[in-house]
Amino acid sequence: MTSISHTHIKLTSNYSDLCCLTFHYVSPLLYSYLIISPTHNKSSTLMETKVVTSPKRKTMTNDKKETKNSRKPINEESPLLPKNHATEEFNAKRASFTASVFNISTSIIGAGIMALPATMKVLGLGLGIGMIVFVAILTEGSLEMLLRFSRVGNSQSYGEVMRDAFGRSGRLLLQICILVNNVGTLIVYMIIIGDVLSGTSSSGIHHAGVLEGWFGEHWWNGRTFVLLVTTISVFAPLACFKRMDSLRYSSALAVALAVVFLVITAGITIIKFFNGSIAMPRLLPNVTDMTSIWNLFTVVPVLVTAFICHFNVHTIDNELEDSSLIRPVVQTSLALCSIVYMLTSFFGFLLFGDSTLDDVLANFNTDLGIPYGSLLNDVVRISYALHLMLVFPILFYPLRLNLDGLLFPSARPLVLDNLRFGLISIGLLLLVFLGANFIPNIWDVFQFSGATATVCIGFIFPAAIALRDRHGIATKKDKILSVFMIALAVFSNMVAIYSDAYALYKENHPHV
Repeated sequence: MTSISHTHIKLTSNYSDLCCLTFHYVSPLLYSYLIISPTHNKSSTLMETKVVTSPKRKTMTNDKKETKNSRKPINEESPLLPKNHATEEFNAKRASFTASVFNISTSIIGAGIMALPATMKVLGLGLGIGMIVFVAILTEGSLEMLLRFSRVGNSQSYGEVMRDAFGRSGRLLLQICILVNNVGTLIVYMIIIGDVLSGTSSSGIHHAGVLEGWFGEHWWNGRTFVLLVTTISVFAPLACFKRMDSLRYSSALAVALAVVFLVITAGITIIKFFNGSIAMPRLLPNVTDMTSIWNLFTVVPVLVTAFICHFNVHTIDNELEDSSLIRPVVQTSLALCSIVYMLTSFFGFLLFGDSTLDDVLANFNTDLGIPYGSLLNDVVRISYALHLMLVFPILFYPLRLNLDGLLFPSARPLVLDNLRFGLISIGLLLLVFLGANFIPNIWDVFQFSGATATVCIGFIFPAAIALRDRHGIATKKDKILSVFMIALAVFSNMVAIYSDAYALYKENHPHV
């Protein structure tokens, strides 16, 4: 009995020491938790005191608390389904200022750059360069209004702005215009690539392509096979990207290739100028009769097409890391492209004069009359063909997006449906490939699309949105500019369509 009491006293003493030690070390922690931290209430204190007695219950209690607190209140604005992390990844704003400038610049600089020297032949060098600056200013104004109304209406795309202003019919009309414009433009790109690599025949004269000039005429450098290989090996991989920002490197290279073309053209022009083999170009148009006056308006579709980029601006804005920079991005891109356009027009028209063809690239199939002229011809043509290959996916992206919106308006985002994404991409690539192989010459069709769908996308629709003014933010300046853009676009393009149709009629009926 004495040994039991002694043991009991010893255990009690050890237990008391343990309690004292526990209180000594734990009390400061409890004090700091209860007194210093103002965010914890009594219930949280009670829950934390359970930690000492039952670690298992602590885990379960905390899990229940976290689960309970993680539930957000449900109201009429709550989504029916939880957010998808894939959507957040594709909507992440990661594009830099420089990448956005290159993407918009690539959207602008395309086949239009080759037709601009021909506009100098119609307008003269002085008036032609002035028109490039004028159209660039109008384009900046239309883009500024479009983005401003997008902000107010919380619209994430051009189509949403049109739907906000004119309902579903407005969005449908825009989608049809983008399909007409982009399909026609991409077919033109592929035809030019085929002409450069495999050659073309016009008026009974065959112009050899680069591959024919190097290796002779074979089945593997024929037009159909070359375009098939190009579509599978170049266009298809570039068309698989689901984000516009993923094309920033190819866009930068495309702009660099356009600069290469400009530098070579300028170098050839300067050499021939000092050799005395170049005459001073006309500064003003050669107006002799009423027909020549109407002919001045045929350059409007070319100039409008040269600056069109409206269908990609919202995509680039959504991916830009700082959305407030979208206007400086647009202004920088337009300034860069205007400089490239003016210099290309100046040196191209100065080099070939009144012999400048509708596609100045065809002028580089002749003897330049300088050392290494044949090599320079090939470099110019190849650099331009590579430029168009890299521009192709920039125009293909909005084409695929708008076709999906037209066919599947209620479906989930295209980037989340790989099957739909792949089928639409394959179908559009096949359509462009067949068009490039079975349409012999679509330059006239390209002019008609520029006078209809392109001018609607670039000027008429943004101006109509400002005049509709559903949110009451349009200023007097906006409305004056909008009326001016619509009137100028409708009048000039009606005259351009009439002039082109009359020229085609005269060509087919020369004795009438």
